[in-house]
Amino acid sequence: MKAKLEIKGMHCASCSKIMEMTFAKVKGVKNSVVNPVTGKAFVETEDFVTQEQLTQAVKEAGYSLASIEFEGAKTSSNSSLENEEKNKVRKDNEIKNWKIKLIGTWIFTIQIIIFMYFDKVFGIELVSMNSMAPLMLALSFPILFIFGFNTIKSGIKGFYKLRFTMDSLIALGTIVAFSTGILSFFISIQNFAGISGMIMTIFITGKYIETKAKGRATKEIQKLLELGAKKARVLRDNIEIEIEMSEMELGDIMIVKPGEKIPTDGIVIKGGSSVNESMVTGESLPVEKNIKDFVIGATINQEGILYIKATKIGKDTFLSHIIKLVEEAQGTKVPIQKVADKITGIFVPIILILAALTFVLWFIASSDLSKSIGIAVSVLVIACPCALGLAVPISLTVGSGMGAKKGILIRKGEAIQTMKEVKTIVFDKTGTITKGKPEVSNVYSKNEKHLFEIAGSLEKLSEHPIAKAIVTKANLKQYKSVKDFKIISGKGLQGKINNKNILIGNEVLIKEKNISLRGFEEKIKEFEEKGQTTMIVCEGKKVIGVIGVADAIKEDSIYVINELNKKGYEIVMITGDNLRTAQAVAEQVGIKNFIARVLPGEKSEKIKELQKKGFVAFIGDGINDAPALKQANVGIAMGSGTDIAIEAGDIVLAKDSLKGVIQAINLSRATFSKIKQNLFWAFFYNVAMIPLAVAGFINPVFAELAMALSSITVVTNANLLRKKKI
Repeated sequence: MKAKLEIKGMHCASCSKIMEMTFAKVKGVKNSVVNPVTGKAFVETEDFVTQEQLTQAVKEAGYSLASIEFEGAKTSSNSSLENEEKNKVRKDNEIKNWKIKLIGTWIFTIQIIIFMYFDKVFGIELVSMNSMAPLMLALSFPILFIFGFNTIKSGIKGFYKLRFTMDSLIALGTIVAFSTGILSFFISIQNFAGISGMIMTIFITGKYIETKAKGRATKEIQKLLELGAKKARVLRDNIEIEIEMSEMELGDIMIVKPGEKIPTDGIVIKGGSSVNESMVTGESLPVEKNIKDFVIGATINQEGILYIKATKIGKDTFLSHIIKLVEEAQGTKVPIQKVADKITGIFVPIILILAALTFVLWFIASSDLSKSIGIAVSVLVIACPCALGLAVPISLTVGSGMGAKKGILIRKGEAIQTMKEVKTIVFDKTGTITKGKPEVSNVYSKNEKHLFEIAGSLEKLSEHPIAKAIVTKANLKQYKSVKDFKIISGKGLQGKINNKNILIGNEVLIKEKNISLRGFEEKIKEFEEKGQTTMIVCEGKKVIGVIGVADAIKEDSIYVINELNKKGYEIVMITGDNLRTAQAVAEQVGIKNFIARVLPGEKSEKIKELQKKGFVAFIGDGINDAPALKQANVGIAMGSGTDIAIEAGDIVLAKDSLKGVIQAINLSRATFSKIKQNLFWAFFYNVAMIPLAVAGFINPVFAELAMALSSITVVTNANLLRKKKI
């Protein structure tokens, strides 16, 4: 069982680590990932774990629960989207709150700066030295204990719960600095009270900029949410009425005029038009839609009026599915993140110990209490686990959002890192390289009418694309009765018509049944050399005809495979077709290596064999591709394929175009490059700045400024990923 939680009150990467550790203590929780960018937790549990247990875990960690949703649980059809809308409002409110704090703190901080530095710049003393201490305390108090109250409260809570976060360092640093103002009334010590206010103000300024940048990181998801129609025009009792989307029911007939959004997924029952699907598939060209065609909710009708029967609503729609897939990606971790997580988990306690040691050693060495406190405060506020903890999730969030905009849905974050190691790319043929909509191209029989009466009646009972092509060609008004129908996996069909055994299948099956192909060998060879799949029809022990079925090559298959060849990948095509048909298709698209006559259950075994040479990516779309998608190091599922294939894929291509494969590779490389850059800068910052602070070279205010800039740099750098062309 999986649960998705919206958690309020987390401020940094350390918070998310604490939340994961708390979830781990709940009996029945198998795994949890908390994204510090989105504030969402994805928890995998045993079935007996309750909502109350997870809610209690959130409270125990010191945060509050905004919403919780169990996968597969009975919820209202729109609950998932409603939660996302509420989350967007919460994020907007969070930015507003930080902005209010920002303005409030700077009103007081500007006064602190004026009183502290006016005489040094202009040589005019605005207040006496005796008045400076109470003035700094008065001006800093509202900054720390009104605008910065939540940070102070969170930080102090970390001490008595022994769960330390960035807030713990800021709270301790500012309170120690503020306390010097009070101590200055009793002992000779430098007054850092004004400095404490400046530290908190810079911290809040950094948080405001960081929160806005995080909002930009998730803007693609927000845009997807905004795509959904708010109202729909439907027919109820033959009367045209306008309803809210929450009132939409399955089977409703929607009326969509030119320029309007299609409210939800459905089937066209009347009218014809072109529809702009770019907002959910990334495909810029409009798609023609006619009767019986499927349409996607949130896409835009461009020309004629469409009458559409609603087939999916709420969380079951294509748009909701895309949002779910992107969220899943943001709820996974890239392997390289494990190093950063380990460091983040122990970082704050180490800094607290280091700050204490720094104070003691400097006091022993200099006997200067003021200097020792100032340096210790610098060590506290310059340390930044936030940059380290944000480096990976912020890049993954931006990358997955970019992918969603292009119709590339990265379901599992680890695919981003694994993709760069891939050496071999394996393509399934039918529905991947080809369109997956075969048509009868050639027929050879002495009695074609009888051939199709037999073949059409038997194939009518199969769902295979080739069977559908034969049924369409047969175009029978009345089908013959079939008994003892059986599918022979990967080979064909058998049954009884008019008490005669009927067998339809490939050459392997016919030979296994010891049926002679005399008189048909040349035609079979001729059809197969043209790239056609040949279906041999037998009545009793006699062949009565051969049907050649061709599956057209997708328009972009040749271009994509040529580009992948240029990039140095080894390209392999895998198919259940015979050798000659496979060779013909492979030659058309420029593939040198292919594996033919592969039964559905054997695909994953073939992937295993190829993996002995290195990492393998597999691209497929059918139910029988699911095991191979799972077995591959990176499974890329065509979004036009089955739900089973999509669930098995690490990356899903929402549009039925292989160009998405190249885009997915480019996106993976670009995202992983950003992850490495961010980790480098986060590590470099801490390695360089902490020793300087310990050595006493950095003023507390500049230390806090450097800390804020490190987080902002990581988040901003991740957002630069959007400028990368994929």
